Amino acid sequence: MSSLENFKSRISNRSAVVGIIGLGYVGLPLVFRFAEQGFRVLGFDIDPEKIAQLNAGKSYIKHLTDDKVVTAIEQGFEATTDAGRAGEVDALLICVPTPLTANREPNMRFVRDTMETFAPHLRKGQMVSLESTTYPGTTEEEVRPCIEAQGLKVGADIFLVYSPEREDPANANFTTRTIPKVCGGSTDDCLQAGVALYEVVIDQVVPVSCTRAAEMTKLLENIHRAVNIGLVNEMKMVADRMGIDIYEVIGAAATKPFGFVPYYPGPGLGGHCIPIDPFYLTWKAREYGINTRFIELAGEVNSNMPAWVYRKVAGALNDQTKSIRGRKILILGIAYKKNVDDPRESPAMVLMEMLRDSGAVLGYSDPHVPHFPKMREHEFDLSSEELNSNTLSQADCVVIITDHDAFDYELIARHANPIVDTRGRIPNGTPGLVRA
Repeated sequence: MSSLENFKSRISNRSAVVGIIGLGYVGLPLVFRFAEQGFRVLGFDIDPEKIAQLNAGKSYIKHLTDDKVVTAIEQGFEATTDAGRAGEVDALLICVPTPLTANREPNMRFVRDTMETFAPHLRKGQMVSLESTTYPGTTEEEVRPCIEAQGLKVGADIFLVYSPEREDPANANFTTRTIPKVCGGSTDDCLQAGVALYEVVIDQVVPVSCTRAAEMTKLLENIHRAVNIGLVNEMKMVADRMGIDIYEVIGAAATKPFGFVPYYPGPGLGGHCIPIDPFYLTWKAREYGINTRFIELAGEVNSNMPAWVYRKVAGALNDQTKSIRGRKILILGIAYKKNVDDPRESPAMVLMEMLRDSGAVLGYSDPHVPHFPKMREHEFDLSSEELNSNTLSQADCVVIITDHDAFDYELIARHANPIVDTRGRIPNGTPGLVRA
């Protein structure tokens, strides 16, 4: 039996062990899905506290509940920091961060460190899948050389694919199982191995010609969103100067049954994908002598949104003959999107730093983020304040950044003044309302 046929057989009869590197917002849902389909899953992470918590049946991600962890453990899931156990698995899925440097260039440190750590423990017959969002060429330029340096020939001894994550945290309409999975292989046998693995846990697998096509697919998805958000944010600023309600305009435009997809403005981009991924392509495109001006312009517009909100806050206070310095400003929502507990790249962080630098007394309320998290670039010694009539009325300005469904917007409208609303949740005509 060939190596490929043996791999497919082990997947089919569920004797294969699946390893997942990076047990966060992408890795954990994959753990749950493979476990519920009858696979023994071995999870890897460098954080010993996270590993201990998971092995105790506790989740550290709010929308991925403890009972899911407990069920996965009962189905054979185990978490470890020991990379030496990589030889136990048949498929190794890499779900590590791919951030930007301070100069907005790809920071491949986590991918490189992962490969340097795990490559010595790889063996014949395994499959390696990179799921982290990255620039076209990463799989072949960064991952493949590490594997082949161990004397393993990709496509014969070991299978290598790129299959980008498509998680949308807290979206009940789309799950790991129901979101189609794009997959590209280094060779045709690699692609067959990748499809064989993913098709047993995902409803629809979408094969593409190569890993670079799969990498570009993920970037196109996120750049499409970033560019359209940049467009509507720019339209928002124009509409504001003209005295037009951009939300009314979007609602009217959305009645067109063809050729228009509604995007909504906000205080800037957040999360681990949309603010970052476009710059992966702009960086790689320069290698080919192409300047991606359209993409970079959208990034510039979106990056300037916190400054736009800052000016709106200053204007709202000025209308009440107040300055920012010494005033209590309450930020509503510091997660990057509503109904999740993930603050990565949230525009709230940039705005809060601007306000703090201007002397504001800051507070925040976020039911999903009870304490301001430890972050590499942002530091505040704050905890979430209970949202009630007292906290709202005592604030000199309330700023809605993330429109969690848990917020009582009628309560906010009654007791906050002024309200700087970046999400269009407060009705027009509310006293003290400022659209941002």
